[in-house]
Amino acid sequence: MKAEPPLPRSDIALFLDIDGTLLEHQPHPEGVRVDDALRDLLIAADERLDGAVAFITGRSVATVDRLFAPLSLPVAGLYGLEHRLRRGDEATIAGEPADLAAVADALEEEFRETDGVYFERKGAVLAIHTRGAPHALDAVCAAADRVLPQLPSGYRIVAGNAGLEFLPLDALKSAAIQRFMQIEPFAGRSPVFIGDDVSDESGFDYVNEINGISVRVKPLGETVASHVLSDVAAVRRWISALLSPQGTRRSSAA
Repeated sequence: MKAEPPLPRSDIALFLDIDGTLLEHQPHPEGVRVDDALRDLLIAADERLDGAVAFITGRSVATVDRLFAPLSLPVAGLYGLEHRLRRGDEATIAGEPADLAAVADALEEEFRETDGVYFERKGAVLAIHTRGAPHALDAVCAAADRVLPQLPSGYRIVAGNAGLEFLPLDALKSAAIQRFMQIEPFAGRSPVFIGDDVSDESGFDYVNEINGISVRVKPLGETVASHVLSDVAAVRRWISALLSPQGTRRSSAA
């Protein structure tokens, strides 16, 4: 049984998934709400870590900004296909390719009468959510496998806790975190990455390779993460403890 992560004793860079990590999953992706307590916690973390806090998420940058407004942190959206590396920068945007749009149209028509199946068209990424219709997951997976050859060879299917996504091969959270670690204020710090799903595993791998702390929330199966947290509430408690006087120390005080 893996333990909860320790409180680091050196400057860190904090990378955070959103759904299932900071926010409870909802049957519909648009059903989530960011409460003031979470927003205040992230503001405090950003101040304490001198700006070395970033979202690493499958959501688009525009959706993240809408959810967390007026807070605007650095973010890697769509698994790194979109990003805003520094606060105030203009975000890169990944549009929807025509062949992915055609696949999405066909699958939406196929499952049009299946209640609880929701299609989230996120530019270069197509997500199909079955949290509201778990009985339909097998049929959705079979249909996705059937149409995958219609997409360029650079696309793959990644199955998650409650659905699947069509992703380009270069949509990897590991690459997104690596990009941040090459620039200030993240460079030279020890990375901590917290996530909850299969799509976070590449990020855990990379963080492990550079001797950081990888944390999976409520893992449902095997994970390469070095530590675990039980649920969203535990993530928030851990971040709060991190910001306490006994938590992360600045390098000047180490």
